[in-house]
Amino acid sequence: MPNHAPLTDLELPPLPREELTPGMQKYFARCDEKLGMVPNVLAAFSHDNDKLGAFVGMYNNLMLAEGGLSKLEREMIAVAVSSVNHCFYCLTAHGAAVREMSGDPALGEQLVMNYRVAALSPRQRAMLDFAVKLTETPDRILPADRQALRDTGFGERDIWDISAIAAFFNMTNRLAAAVDMQPNPEYHAQAR
Repeated sequence: MPNHAPLTDLELPPLPREELTPGMQKYFARCDEKLGMVPNVLAAFSHDNDKLGAFVGMYNNLMLAEGGLSKLEREMIAVAVSSVNHCFYCLTAHGAAVREMSGDPALGEQLVMNYRVAALSPRQRAMLDFAVKLTETPDRILPADRQALRDTGFGERDIWDISAIAAFFNMTNRLAAAVDMQPNPEYHAQAR
């Protein structure tokens, strides 16, 4: 790992790359190749091979696996949830992903600030309304909320995936806040 500012406020230094599992060494090399960096969230988790593997496995399953949601829609959920939670790390990193994937820097910024002002399709609006309600008032999710998703074309698996992505980012937002996780500086200038 390069020597840089602390990843978090905790004194849990990342393992040297050669001490990561072979699979994670390859994964970090792919990050370097594709992104030009290893995201700080991965570096922060790399203090423990088991925790890193579990995090990467869940992230990849939710954000990259085949399914009815596009990669952009998944990133939009990450940003809308992170906006509610005021997660600096995730808003910075996933806001950059929305800007890049959509080709629309304004969309990325609108989702960071308030997704309700963005020009979204009815499908996207229903998806984000559900993810935000699940974040703000999970005890108020009703059958009508799931039906609103069905009415805009989401299937049962899609509803599961929307819910799982929202839940995952609620967890990561809270962890990032708890340890003061800092985003990679490179994210700030991406796709602007």
